[in-house]
Amino acid sequence: MLVRAAIARATASLSPAAVMLAGLDWALHLAVSPGKRMALARLAWEQVDELLHLLRSGAPAPSAAPDRRFAAPAWQQWPFHLLQRSFLMQQQWWAAATRGVRGVDPHHEEMVAFIARQGLDMLSPGNQLLTNPVVLQRTADEAGGNLLRGWLHAVDDLRRLATGAPPAGTEQFRPGHEVACTPGRVVMRNALCELIQYAPATPRVHPEPVLIVPAWIMKYYILDLSPHNSLIRHLVDQGHTVFCLSWKNPGVAERDLGMDDYLQHGIHDALAAVNAIVPGRKVHAAGYCLGGTLLAIAAAAMARDGDERLATLSLFAAQTDFAEPGELALFIDESQVSLLEAQMAQTGYLTANQMAGAFQMLRSYDLLWSRIVNEYLLGDRAPMNDLMAWNADATRMPARMHAQYLRQLFLHDDLAHGRYLAGGKPVALSDLTLPAFVVGTLTDHVAPWRSVYKLHYQTVSEITFVLTSGGHNAGIVSPPGHPHRSYQLRCHAAGAPYVSPDAWAAEAPRQEGSWWPAWLQWLQQRSGAPVAPPAMGAPRQGYRTLGDAPGRYVLQIPS
Repeated sequence: MLVRAAIARATASLSPAAVMLAGLDWALHLAVSPGKRMALARLAWEQVDELLHLLRSGAPAPSAAPDRRFAAPAWQQWPFHLLQRSFLMQQQWWAAATRGVRGVDPHHEEMVAFIARQGLDMLSPGNQLLTNPVVLQRTADEAGGNLLRGWLHAVDDLRRLATGAPPAGTEQFRPGHEVACTPGRVVMRNALCELIQYAPATPRVHPEPVLIVPAWIMKYYILDLSPHNSLIRHLVDQGHTVFCLSWKNPGVAERDLGMDDYLQHGIHDALAAVNAIVPGRKVHAAGYCLGGTLLAIAAAAMARDGDERLATLSLFAAQTDFAEPGELALFIDESQVSLLEAQMAQTGYLTANQMAGAFQMLRSYDLLWSRIVNEYLLGDRAPMNDLMAWNADATRMPARMHAQYLRQLFLHDDLAHGRYLAGGKPVALSDLTLPAFVVGTLTDHVAPWRSVYKLHYQTVSEITFVLTSGGHNAGIVSPPGHPHRSYQLRCHAAGAPYVSPDAWAAEAPRQEGSWWPAWLQWLQQRSGAPVAPPAMGAPRQGYRTLGDAPGRYVLQIPS
């Protein structure tokens, strides 16, 4: 255990054994595939011939696959067009070399391709001072002023990293001030979470309250950013009574909290409070990311036990089947999980930096290399916005819960196969009969939309499925009026024949704008006539108000 924990610390929790096994699997099968090797040799010869032609002619040639890293006109000038074309050819060759080798385990193939892509991204001519024409021109124009600013930015970032200070600019987006500022009160607090009830903004409200379950891998205010970017404020402004869970940022003391604790002391305790404050009304439950997965488990367990307190189920970028979880699966196999478990056994939690590192590798250009070029070589500090500030306000994960989540959901896919235990008894998503509103995002690296779509064959419920532009976060934070947003929506009737995701995408009409109004219309169609707003809290039932939103837990730095 101590040795594995030390290895995890030294390798950023990337298992050397997993990497070596993948590489060996690929290399051995490539060695006994003469046809594949001949095809790769032919491709290499064709690429060399093309480069020689470019070198002799001196004329730039269009890239076979346009790449936004080389979109600037300066990249089409000699000799930079040779550099970028040579790099793109290397990418093409390695993509061909790491894919389609017969006999290689699919997981190993993905890992080898990923590692090759990471190595090439690091060596991209766009990331180097002397081979990036845009940086060279800026340096000449400013007599090196850009490099001086970049050096100062790097020193500031290193200082902040060493002292644990947040990134520059996050001080402009403080929870309770510029973000997470929708008026409300904390009406329940336990050792795991707080429940926020938001103050009504209309004289009358829909009678069924909305309970939002965010993921505890993130701070809840992803759904309550700046007022113009807040889904919660939008719900309140449209006449809904909204409650939202705010999870505690765990430290060592919470190391033994498990998935059942999040069910019982999160969703079930919150439902009890909502039922006391808004008695006699069913609840519209909505979950985001991991919170949506937990909510689906809770809803299935409630259906199993005959609990009918939920009116509808809404899931945003939330998976219920983990057989195809996307690129995150690169970091989840028995070898990787055993390293994480060893490290978490010592610390008691998974650190925010470990999670951030995994996401950076999945989107290395967007989250790492483009930032290095823009801020350190061009000297342009990217302006901070509310979503970026929220992303920097990261959380930890309790050791026991995270190990259960990885093993039971990702590795074993227990929920999809009816093996997942909630309260000691298995739950089956096929028990769900609630109407569901399910949102997938088009470029999601965390919960690919086709994986989210799988709920269609896990239940016979009516499902309104939305596929929206954007990624895991920006696709969900999509207020009306946001430019360049679109979505597809189609309702699958209860008990109707299954439609594949590709057939759905081909048939569902495309609409411009935000999906939020469509969700609100869906909720309103399943809500009663407006009534007077409920009181804030229910002191006689033990739910007195405990302070203003956003509460304590969202501001807490774990010990």
